[in-house]
This record gives sequence, structure tokens and C-alpha cells, in this order.
Amino acid sequence: MAGLLAPDKGEVYICGKMRKGLISDEGSLGLRIGLVFQSAALFDSLSVRENVGFMLYEHSTLSPQRISELVTESLAAVGLKGVENRYPSELSGGMKKRVALARAIISDESQEVREPEVVMYDEPTAGLDPIASTVVEDLIRSVHIKGRDARNKPGNIASYIVVTHQHSTIRRAVDRLLFLHEGRILWEGTTAEFDTTTNPIVRQFVDGSLKGPIKY
Repeated sequence: MAGLLAPDKGEVYICGKMRKGLISDEGSLGLRIGLVFQSAALFDSLSVRENVGFMLYEHSTLSPQRISELVTESLAAVGLKGVENRYPSELSGGMKKRVALARAIISDESQEVREPEVVMYDEPTAGLDPIASTVVEDLIRSVHIKGRDARNKPGNIASYIVVTHQHSTIRRAVDRLLFLHEGRILWEGTTAEFDTTTNPIVRQFVDGSLKGPIKY
């Protein structure tokens, strides 16, 4: 979906448009996708400001001053103020995740599509303690609120996908679930249905039981 790998077979449609290949086709697809990687994937040698504004510094026609302002806005949206000059080594695990989120949602005023229409999260709470996980889970919700987002601006990022195995993230950050098993979608439903399903594989995952069809 992100265009980092070409599908082996079949077709991928995003917002009704077919992705024909790799991310290099993004221009023809006309869709902007934001990515939040599991390990945050920040550049260690760059400051937080340079990390969050990386895409704009490299590809936009905006002035450095305007990019800096947009970076500050994006950081404020994830609850981080005054950290622009820090480096990744000076951040906690939870702060790194939030910086990665700020980078994914930053607005590009030089483009017709200013904000990503879809954000994809890869294990956004992996390695975090329960409190830090709750902060990130609530932020995922807040930046996708329709009407007005955390920056008190019209919220345009309506869709997001979360890859996770964390129960708290499943229950706090998403509305619908797709359960993958051995490379196939085994089950889908709402978070409420997730707790009451009788599917033996999903049930074993929900309960964390050693007894069931999944063997270790």
C-alpha cells in the first residue's frame, strides 16, 4: 500500500485509485501517504527540526523560515514543544515515536494535497511502557479527528492503518480490525466483536492462551 514493495500479484486500490508499482508512481496516483515506522526511523545526525521538516527541506518550495514554523506546529500537534533543537539521542522512546508522527503529518503548503490522506503506523507502541503507549494511542486518535485536529485546524487526515499486536492499541486507537494469520486475512470486525468472537485463532490471541490452534 505504501509503495515500498511491488505486489507479487493482484491489485492495490487506495481511495479508489490503483497503485501500479512503487512509491515512484505516487505522483501519478495523486495520493500522499504518511508513514510512522516501528523504530521511529529518525536520522541520528539531524535535529528534531530537521527530521520533522525533512521532506519539506528536500522537496518543497517553502522558505526555511516557513518550514520551521510548520515544524513547530506539527510538534505542537503531538504534544512536543521546544524540542526542535534536540537530537534523537536526547529523546525518550515515546518522544521519538511522537517526533516520527509529527514528521508523518506535517503540512506541505506548496502542494495541492497539503497533508497525507492516509497515515500508516507500524507497531506505533512497540517497546513503550503502558503510560507512554496510552499517550501515543490517544495522539493517533487526536490527529485524525474530523472537523478540527489537535492544532485547531480543519482535520484532513481522515484515514489511517495501524499494524499492531498490542491489545491496548487495538482497543484505544482503532475502530475496525483485520486479523492476519499466515499471510491471509482470517477475520475482520469491530473492536467490540474482537472481544466476543468465537474464532478459535482470534480467541487464542485475545486470551493469550497457550492452548489453541496456534502452536509455539
